[in-house]
Amino acid sequence: MIESSMQIRIARPSRDLAAAERFYVEGLGLDVLWRTSERVSGEHDLLMVGPAGGAWHFELTRDPEQPLEPTPTVDDLFVVYLGAPVDEHLVQRLEAAGGRRVPAHNPYWDRFGVTVLDPDGYRLVLCSRSWSA
Repeated sequence: MIESSMQIRIARPSRDLAAAERFYVEGLGLDVLWRTSERVSGEHDLLMVGPAGGAWHFELTRDPEQPLEPTPTVDDLFVVYLGAPVDEHLVQRLEAAGGRRVPAHNPYWDRFGVTVLDPDGYRLVLCSRSWSA
C-alpha cells in the first residue's frame, strides 16, 4: 500500500547536469543530496537535488555514452506549492541561474503562480497556493 510518508524520486534526463545544478540549487535553493560523474562505462552521471531531510528528491541523469535528448512538453510540470505570493527575487534568481520565465500552457498556473523553463526546457511552476487549496 502506498503511504503518504513514503519517499519518492522523480527522475528525468538532462543534457547538462552543471546547468541543471545551477538552476535547481543556486536558483531554486534546493540542496545537492548526491552527485556522481565517475565516467564508469555503462553507468549514468547523476545529480539528486531536494530539500535536506525531505521525503522526495529530484534526480537528473546523463548517460555520457548514449545521451538522451530531453523531450519536455508544455504539460510536463514540476510544481512547488509555496503557500505565499511568489517572490520576484526568487524568479530573478532562477533567471540568473539559466531559467526563462514563460506563460503557462494552462492559464490556471498563470493565475496562481509563475512558470519558469529550466535549462532542459522543462517547466517549473512556483504556485502561490498551498497544497490543500
